[in-house]
Amino acid sequence: MRNKSNILWASVLLLIFSISGAFAQMAEKVTPVFENGEAQVVEAFADSQNWIRHDLWVETTFDSDGDGKLDRMHVDVTRPKQTETEGLQLPVVYESSPYYAGTAGLGDGIFWDVKHELGEMGKPRQHPEVQRLGERPVISNSQIRTWVPRGYIVVHSSSPGTGLSDGAPTVGGDNESLAPKAVIDWLCGRAKGYTERDGNQEVKAYWSTGKVGMTGTSYNGTLPLAAATTGVEGLEAIIPIAPNTSYYHYYRSNGLVRSPGGYLGEDIDVLYDFIHSGDESKRARNNKVIRDTEMKNGQDRVTGDYNEFWAERDYLNDMAPMKAALLMSHGFNDWNVMPEHSYRIYDKAREMGLPVQIYYHQNGHGGPPPVEMMNRWFTRYLFGVENGVEKDPKAWIVREDDERGHPTSYKDYPNPDASDVTLFLTKGAPAHGGLTSNKPAKQGKETLVDNYSFSGSALAQAEFTNHRLIYVTPPLKEEIHISGIPKISVKLSSSKPAANLSVWLVSLPWTEDRGTKITDNIITRGWADPQNYRSLTESKPLVPNKFYEVAFDLMPDDQIIPAGQQIGLMIFSSDKEFTLWPKPGTELTVDLDATTITLPVVGGKKSYIMATYEDE
Repeated sequence: MRNKSNILWASVLLLIFSISGAFAQMAEKVTPVFENGEAQVVEAFADSQNWIRHDLWVETTFDSDGDGKLDRMHVDVTRPKQTETEGLQLPVVYESSPYYAGTAGLGDGIFWDVKHELGEMGKPRQHPEVQRLGERPVISNSQIRTWVPRGYIVVHSSSPGTGLSDGAPTVGGDNESLAPKAVIDWLCGRAKGYTERDGNQEVKAYWSTGKVGMTGTSYNGTLPLAAATTGVEGLEAIIPIAPNTSYYHYYRSNGLVRSPGGYLGEDIDVLYDFIHSGDESKRARNNKVIRDTEMKNGQDRVTGDYNEFWAERDYLNDMAPMKAALLMSHGFNDWNVMPEHSYRIYDKAREMGLPVQIYYHQNGHGGPPPVEMMNRWFTRYLFGVENGVEKDPKAWIVREDDERGHPTSYKDYPNPDASDVTLFLTKGAPAHGGLTSNKPAKQGKETLVDNYSFSGSALAQAEFTNHRLIYVTPPLKEEIHISGIPKISVKLSSSKPAANLSVWLVSLPWTEDRGTKITDNIITRGWADPQNYRSLTESKPLVPNKFYEVAFDLMPDDQIIPAGQQIGLMIFSSDKEFTLWPKPGTELTVDLDATTITLPVVGGKKSYIMATYEDE
């Protein structure tokens, strides 16, 4: 009896241990952890030695290199080992780019020559070749250390015609929207992936939950928006950082041929050459079809007019299918991809009723939101954690003396408490005229003489010069908070049939000492072609000395101008850093009585009057 009891008891213990072991194994399974509405770093996900990294090719729905086969996009994957050992499925943070495999150098002659008259093409430029870089299976290491330890899978892909992806770069063409769509379709089980560029062995994304978020900066920030405009299922949220949302707005301003800051003479065909790192055997055909035909016929450096070519590369026109939640990020002093790019998309997405949030800082190109903000966004829309992010303030703005990680929250952007204040001009050339909220008696006309040799900053600092007109407020007794889009309406004549028109809003006195901040001098800027005074799509040569009314927006801004400063409106012609350089001597005459600048001031006219001590 005792032996049977012992055997029975041993069996019971063994069963208990087995069950306990099973429960222990279950308890040891690693899953994402959330605190305060954010995905936390999990130690088991954070060890890079345990990450699985592999690459593949996803088949698209297009053939943009004309070889008779559907293009395949090169994709890499970085995922925690638990997606293999424990069958764990996770959402994906995805970044796509044309830059991963290298770019052309910025050698002499690759940009367009800008030293010529308006209405001319300029000298032919050089076409550089890109030497492809990178080795399989890693396309990029971006995003990985931020998101994989928090329980996400990170995916990258090279854009069409770059790296080991098939196709042709089109710089904003349809294939650049459909390529990331195909990758998302594959992540959701709707498209095919293959182990090799020309192979037939399929790869499935069995580790994906089918929830995808995209992010990236500049061109890499444009592509999340491009994908979102397709309405692709599974793309739940995007965080574009300084995205180029319209190639017309990037290379033109209100009909004027205008370069992005820091790249004088760049145009869309220059960017094409810069990124064309794809299959060498396809490059000649791509150059002929895309660069030397489509772009040559469409970009129109002669008139700068908006046309079908540019309309096809404006994502605002494609937003109707978009469903993804949008967290937009940009810098107010980004003079490369200017802040209008982000606002125009944010404004439309808000109008469409999509979940939206916008983060602006005061610096230049790039600059993501704080990780905590991005984390809340992805946690809510990729993991489905109800963290209330949709109830957070819509606008987050880094104030002038604060760090990027400490933005101030506002109900929205522009500040809902801002209203337009219209300012009028009083004469003063060649020194300083005035800006006043009270319309003055007849002020007459004043003339400037174009000369690209003088930079905008030099003109703003000059006490006397006939190369610009400048009008300033009284010194501010109190700070003024500008939030929104300043607008100018100027009545002018030109001594020639064509002229550049440049406008800066500045804070004076200008400072250039060691402690000068990026916000201390330039408030915002804008440019226009007076030949497009009636239509953006059809310019008309100016009749010399005839007056025309030209109205346009300056770049969006949110800036607090401190007491003691003066707000200055500077009107000039050629902007040395941005426009073409025609022969000096063109005269622009401004009718002061028919010219106004409208500023969006928090507190409206009452705040403006209190700050300037003007009478009502």
